[in-house]
Amino acid sequence: MELGTSCFQSDLDFCPECGTILPLPGVQDKVTCVRCSFSIDVRDFEGKVVQSCVEFNRLGSVPLMIVGDGQEVKGPTIDRKCPQCGHEGMVYHTRQMRSADEGQTVFYTCGRCKFQEKEDS
Repeated sequence: MELGTSCFQSDLDFCPECGTILPLPGVQDKVTCVRCSFSIDVRDFEGKVVQSCVEFNRLGSVPLMIVGDGQEVKGPTIDRKCPQCGHEGMVYHTRQMRSADEGQTVFYTCGRCKFQEKEDS
């Protein structure tokens, strides 16, 4: 596929066909998406500046969610609706419950009613 035949418009950082982050341009004539093989001429990247930033949270700076009875629930919050009370926003954490070649288990806790559920990935 060549540039111009895509159904979507996107920034050059992302594949306009599937949305995957494109690899950095190298010595090849084309930049090719690793997921769908869409290719863009490397000259389209001339003059483009790529910047990245990594921010680390300080230890102990994880936000706390206070549940109804005043008990604290630690962890990052995600936009997920509690299936029991309908509250939007659940705290989650992950654990490796099975062998290393299998996915992690994600545990969600509702900040309002303390309902807990797990999801195997």
